[in-house]
Amino acid sequence: MTTLLLEALDAPLRVLRLFAAEYPLLPAPTVSVSTVYPDLLELSFHDDFSGFEAWRDVLGIAPGDVSFHVQGDGHTGVLKAHIEYAGASLRLVGFADVSGTDEERSRAEVVS
Repeated sequence: MTTLLLEALDAPLRVLRLFAAEYPLLPAPTVSVSTVYPDLLELSFHDDFSGFEAWRDVLGIAPGDVSFHVQGDGHTGVLKAHIEYAGASLRLVGFADVSGTDEERSRAEVVS
């Protein structure tokens, strides 16, 4: 197995430096860079979708380009988007508790 050098991670690390300079006031994500996918920068947000949405808007990702699913636990919603940005593959991921969503919809339908 060949060991990758740090320079193999140049694209996602360069994008991360750009983001730090251009968007210092946006919510801080959990950042993931890996030698398994050396061109990928993953920014993830936990607990609610507001950080995801702030970054989605700034990066110009259309709402229609975002996928949504609920994890098998039935409580965790997941938003995902993928774009190419400055030579790196960027994955934006958001997690939030959506367990009250169905109950709240049911109540709203009864009230209407």
